[in-house]
Amino acid sequence: MKVAIIFNKDMSGVINVFGMQNKEVYNPKTVKMVADALEKGGHNVSIIDGNMNVIENLQSFMPKVLDGERLGMVFNMAYGIQGESRYTHIPSMLEMLGIPYVGSTPSGHALALDKVITKIIMQKHGIPTPDFWVFSSGKEDLSKVIFPAIVKPKMESVSFGLKVVNDIDSLREAIDYVVREFNQQALVEQFVRGREFAVGILGNSPVETFPVLEVDLGNDPDAIQTVEHKKYQPRAKICPANLDPKLAEEMKRQSIAAFNALQLRDFCRVDIRLDENNNVYLLEVNSMASLGGTGSYVYAAKFFGYNYETLVNKMLDTAVVRYFANSNLLPQENGKSAKAPIHIRIRGFCRSKQANTEQMLKNMTDINTHVRNIEGVNQLAIMVKKMLTGLDFSYQLIPQIEVGHSVFFCNSDDGRYDVLLLGNLDNNVKINKQDYFHESGQKLFGSGIWSHKGGIAVLLLALQALKFVRVLKKLKIGILLTSDDSLQSKFSRNTIVSKTTGCPYVIGIHGASINGGVVTSRSGSAVYKCTMNLRKTDNGGDVAKAVNLFTRLISAWTELSDEEKGIVIAPSEALINSNITDPYAHGEVMLSVRFNDESQFKSIDKQIRKLLPTKNKDLFNFQIEGGERRPAMQATEKTEAFWQMVSDIGNKLDIRLLKEHRWSSADAGLVGSGHYLLDGFGPVGMKEYKKSEYILRHSILERASLLAMTLYKAAQS
Repeated sequence: MKVAIIFNKDMSGVINVFGMQNKEVYNPKTVKMVADALEKGGHNVSIIDGNMNVIENLQSFMPKVLDGERLGMVFNMAYGIQGESRYTHIPSMLEMLGIPYVGSTPSGHALALDKVITKIIMQKHGIPTPDFWVFSSGKEDLSKVIFPAIVKPKMESVSFGLKVVNDIDSLREAIDYVVREFNQQALVEQFVRGREFAVGILGNSPVETFPVLEVDLGNDPDAIQTVEHKKYQPRAKICPANLDPKLAEEMKRQSIAAFNALQLRDFCRVDIRLDENNNVYLLEVNSMASLGGTGSYVYAAKFFGYNYETLVNKMLDTAVVRYFANSNLLPQENGKSAKAPIHIRIRGFCRSKQANTEQMLKNMTDINTHVRNIEGVNQLAIMVKKMLTGLDFSYQLIPQIEVGHSVFFCNSDDGRYDVLLLGNLDNNVKINKQDYFHESGQKLFGSGIWSHKGGIAVLLLALQALKFVRVLKKLKIGILLTSDDSLQSKFSRNTIVSKTTGCPYVIGIHGASINGGVVTSRSGSAVYKCTMNLRKTDNGGDVAKAVNLFTRLISAWTELSDEEKGIVIAPSEALINSNITDPYAHGEVMLSVRFNDESQFKSIDKQIRKLLPTKNKDLFNFQIEGGERRPAMQATEKTEAFWQMVSDIGNKLDIRLLKEHRWSSADAGLVGSGHYLLDGFGPVGMKEYKKSEYILRHSILERASLLAMTLYKAAQS
């Protein structure tokens, strides 16, 4: 299942800074722990920042159930950025988008986060809670307050602003501090001297309660647990608490009653005080119980039989059952630790290296690699060489004169390899048009980042993952990166044929289309240059005839297109110069041709040449040159078998894959039909017309996991 973890990292990711600012945020290490647990549970995980780009980022990652894809979930860890009822912000968006999620509804969070409303509801349901008062200023009448009292913001968590007071002056000061610091009313509650407990709740129907946990206050009935304790010096915990069983059951019963009264879902933590006469008082209900490793919720869960991994996955399963009421959607949990399957370990490693890979990709993207920028192309090759030699790949330089050098790598001692990875170093972006690496939410932009550099980054990450799971040395892999893809492999075509000969599997690492396509076929390409000159220049009327003849010729060529058969013919550049007064006519046209197989090309080539005018040769001169640049990559039985293998891997990894025919030609067309051949293993993205290329951030780890598993399976077969 695809699971998006949402938490708040970029607290400035808003249009304006306005209202109450959140002081509560998850430690990224805790978020990583949750992601690791879900990965080990077999899920495809992406971590998404809960800022203003969250909808766009979710849209690119989450499956489209309406289109027949498998369900996905959000594991909500977002406390919100600013404003009132911050816990409700992400759940409200998810409700609007139609995305299921772990945790309570917006209304449930709103009720629980407002401590005053929580206490009113508990009172209405007969749930014991200390007496309380609400103030907006320390100047109000405070005469009814019973001391000792505890002052806190009415809509904060993690013990922010908590203070015990014993007199009016201290009370006024504490109220004014809360109102000023937190921009909200102060809740004043009768302080309960005694012991402090917590009850963790998991589930819906039925609701499970963890063993009652006691916070060790050092036998001090006046002690409390402050935010400093929770964040920096956690108090010791006792679980199960040393309580009379009937008293423990009473705490659990009242906790479930509060959970139901507030209409919460999936999980929560209830905080309780027990006075010196063994009276139970519920203080508050935390609808976003912390999953920090030292927190009360996680600590108590261990004594209920959940380790961290099983707890997190049980929370997810609880939400899945609530939404879909279908137990076969749930992963099987046995509570025992076992070595995770290789695809889980690979995916977990790839996700852990996401930041490093993005930095590497930034460095590559910021190098201008225009096909004629020899220094830039070679610089990228050196960067890749450094990474691959560190993975025990040998290095072969394939010198070029007009362009940068092509490079070949291999990790087998005998120079033989079962799989060849095929990519390129160059592009057609001149240095004055270079678009340097930048990001916007889930999108990473830059010249070449989709067409070829993202694929190189995916390749490197996949190989690192295979080394991590200790299988890389068992695989025989070759890697060829050419330097003239922009020139349609003008210089490297013989090298490509040579390096693919005898190798059963060939994988192209160009970028994947935005729908997650894997390229099973590509058009071939041909380019023609046709020129027309008016021979005789003594008659202005012949100028019009020449221009008319030339334009009709271009039109006749384009009419040969047959999109259903995969034939497209179009002028890429056309120029006509003429003058009637001083008779002169000259025309040039570059004709681009796309076709799907060699027989089509031969037929089209013949028709293109046949359409050249043959009459009035003494008046008009027509010349044509050019022909096939790269053959088509055709789908074969081996292609289909390879696609089925990759499709099965994608299903296992829960990665969206579709077959794709791509109109552009590529080096893969030079490989020939005797191989298991696929292309498009780079990250998902696109090149927008006259704009920069971009890739989707989460697709880097998805495609690296897919490529690593494909290499592993291909080598085994």
